[in-house]
Amino acid sequence: MVHWARIFGLDGRQDRHNWGDEARRLLPSYGDEAISSAIPPQEVTKVALRLRYLIEESVPCELEESLITRAHSRIISHQVIQAAREAGGNGFGACVVYALLVNKRWFMMQASIELWDADLHNVRATACEVIAKQLIETENSQDYLMQEILLRRYSIIMDGEQSHPANVVERAVDLHALRVTGSSGYQKCVSYLWRGWIVQDENDPSRFVDYKKKDVVDYWTHVHPDRMRAPIYQNATQIIISLIFLGLYTGAINTVNPSGDLDIVEIILYIFTFGFICDEMAKVWKVGRLYLGFWNVFNLILYGLLTTSLVTRCIALSHPLDSDDDHRRGKYNELSYNFLAFSAPMFWMRLLLYFDSVRFFGAMLVVLKVMMKESLIFFALLFVIVAGFLQAFVGMDNADSNVDATRFILKSMANALMGSPEFSGFDNFAPPFGIILYYIFSFLIMVILLNVLIALYNSAYEDITTNAIDEFMALFAQKTMQFVRAPDENVFIAPLNLVEIFFLIIPLEWWMPRRMYAKLNDGVMFVIYSPLLLVAAWFETRSAISVKSNRKRGEEDDDTVEEWEQFSNEIDFEGEGWDKKVASAKPDVERDAATIEVKKLRREVAELKEMLEKLLSRGPNGPDSH
Repeated sequence: MVHWARIFGLDGRQDRHNWGDEARRLLPSYGDEAISSAIPPQEVTKVALRLRYLIEESVPCELEESLITRAHSRIISHQVIQAAREAGGNGFGACVVYALLVNKRWFMMQASIELWDADLHNVRATACEVIAKQLIETENSQDYLMQEILLRRYSIIMDGEQSHPANVVERAVDLHALRVTGSSGYQKCVSYLWRGWIVQDENDPSRFVDYKKKDVVDYWTHVHPDRMRAPIYQNATQIIISLIFLGLYTGAINTVNPSGDLDIVEIILYIFTFGFICDEMAKVWKVGRLYLGFWNVFNLILYGLLTTSLVTRCIALSHPLDSDDDHRRGKYNELSYNFLAFSAPMFWMRLLLYFDSVRFFGAMLVVLKVMMKESLIFFALLFVIVAGFLQAFVGMDNADSNVDATRFILKSMANALMGSPEFSGFDNFAPPFGIILYYIFSFLIMVILLNVLIALYNSAYEDITTNAIDEFMALFAQKTMQFVRAPDENVFIAPLNLVEIFFLIIPLEWWMPRRMYAKLNDGVMFVIYSPLLLVAAWFETRSAISVKSNRKRGEEDDDTVEEWEQFSNEIDFEGEGWDKKVASAKPDVERDAATIEVKKLRREVAELKEMLEKLLSRGPNGPDSH
């Protein structure tokens, strides 16, 4: 798959100074918080440099990627993994995985700078991922893995300054490290964050703590507004609000008011839109350009169309009702509804933004996203070709001193792009140059460029579908981090943010004591989210029963008893001798057959050598010589 962003230098790898901005959380949890690195940045940087030396020595030359990524690789051996584990010394082992991701970024950046050694540096970056995945999956202590390795924030020294602290969960998402995001320990941590079983500490925003009440079966214990910080409930709320938003739009577009008046459905629709706009603008103001992505731009275009519809409706209302000859009120009213109807496809496509937590939609969105990136080369070539032929056709039209075919030219070229060229119209257009040029243009567009686009789409589809599971897990981790990375003290999901803005922040926040203001916010959130909290508490209670049962059995909190485990206590493999039969029959997956035979041959040669030495040591005068 072609990485056009890397070719044109748009992937940010060449910018070694903006990593701190990329690593920061989208929105601060507290206005006066100061998050620091859990380990001194100098020590983290030293660990990263030790790991870099280890990887450079372990991968000294350009190798096939399969030699690095294969199971039981002889390159990334057990000795290499153990050496990486010990790179942190006695007190700084928790930052090793983070330091490996730092090295991955260093190697990726070096690959974009030193193009002659790009393959070598890319293989080394892959080795960083492979080692990080092995360290995550071989860690025995789940609490240590989640709290210290994955969620604790660390910094390094860049240009003499400390980078903004970030954790492994965030870094892996930012670097699109699929092997790390696809590891079992990482996904378990993301699952705990998604369900709200691990939450950010209210007193120390740099730490994450376990939700202490996840095994409490009392229903009313879980009816608390703080549970709305869990990504699963925020996502569910956003889906419900999006469906309501779509329902309001459907009601507005199907009840046209010829008089131009705004009915209650349209008023609520525009209030929702205003809330979404305020939410987007607030995040852009706090975060800057790094917040903007495909879906943000998509939503802003949709909100722009709705705003245009409202403004046009207001212009229509400013004219008297059917009192003028031009019927301007009716025209502006019709134009308003046309803008409203024009946005219908975007309303439905917007639902995909919230359904991406479902595996089918998530994988499909990844495919579409990559396809759009792959089509950049097509649109670049298309722009050059269209510009050249358009200038030629317009020049031919100017040659007769009568510019009257510009509209015809644009329409004919657009039809050729859509696969329906009009050759008959060019018979009398600057003969014979016009028809010849149009044939060439149609051939380039329909035969060459469109087939190039199909090939690019096919390549992108194959690359993603062959790795669809890892891509979906990375997408799910990214979606979870959108909620966890930017946890507000008080979760008011748009358009409910209007309540926070106009009834809490503006009139009260600037003068009310923080403790009293926090209690007031909790009360308002409880009233607003009470239906959702009651439903969420029911799910929390059911989950608590399962957690309590797992803890009685000595299992992990999210463990489930599968079919093959229900009868496992009724069979004794050791007593039956079955374990010995399996031990003698199981293959040695760490070594191939040739290696096993060579080692067997070496043992036999060693035995033969020992026998010969004994015979030679006896000599002709030995005890058996007579």
